Amino acid sequence: MSLDLLLAIIGGLFGALIGSFLNVCIWRLPRGESVVRPRSRCPKCGSMVKWYDNIPVFSWLVLRGRCRTCRNPISIQYPLIELAVALAWGLSVWFVGPNFDALRDAVFITLLIGILMTDAQHYIIPDELSLGGLALGLVLSFFTDFGILRALGGAALGFGLLWVVKTGGDFALRRGWIGGEAVTETLGADEEVTAMGGGDLKMMAMAGSFLGWSGVLMTVFLGALVGTIIYLPFMFRARKPLVPFGIYLAIGALVTLVAGPQLADWYANFIR
Repeated sequence: MSLDLLLAIIGGLFGALIGSFLNVCIWRLPRGESVVRPRSRCPKCGSMVKWYDNIPVFSWLVLRGRCRTCRNPISIQYPLIELAVALAWGLSVWFVGPNFDALRDAVFITLLIGILMTDAQHYIIPDELSLGGLALGLVLSFFTDFGILRALGGAALGFGLLWVVKTGGDFALRRGWIGGEAVTETLGADEEVTAMGGGDLKMMAMAGSFLGWSGVLMTVFLGALVGTIIYLPFMFRARKPLVPFGIYLAIGALVTLVAGPQLADWYANFIR
């Protein structure tokens, strides 16, 4: 076995542990619970999970996706997220090398997975993931060629760009220029009608600290494109669903991280 492969496997195993902790964050943060205490427990019967039933992916397979105590099903979300994060960490080490650049990529992908899941399930992007991720992005920029200035510039543009979009969208909603009545019906009369949540702004500040200003522009473009494609079937319905834009931004940021330079080169050649 080559040293590179061994290091990638070690990175993947560590990523699986991070993924297990991310599952805790996805479940508890939107509910305002501590991610440290109490220990992991079954959400159905409340019994504490033994350490040997908490081994990422493996324990779920051994238990056949059921709680050892109450035998109720355990969502397949848990092993899938553990596996996804394990792959993110392992592949980052494999393609980038055992360095801080790989660590930045792996941390960023982990944050994006957490944001995608919490926004999809609860329409919430926890500050622990967005602002905490922003802090991590800025700190990690010191240890790579990315640089703190590029990270700060990306964070500022990410927040500022979405603030402009949110401000303009809120104004248009209040004036009734865009589907205010449909949104009000979906939210309820007592809830504030807004074009975009504040969590999206903080998330893009976090993304900018990892991707820089050019990555922010590509992320917003790709996020809007993906969101539009997915939302098209609902355009002509009287009652339109809420759009958790953080999901599309997370997808756009992931594509930008993995294939941003290639997409930019393709577009440059396309318009020539």
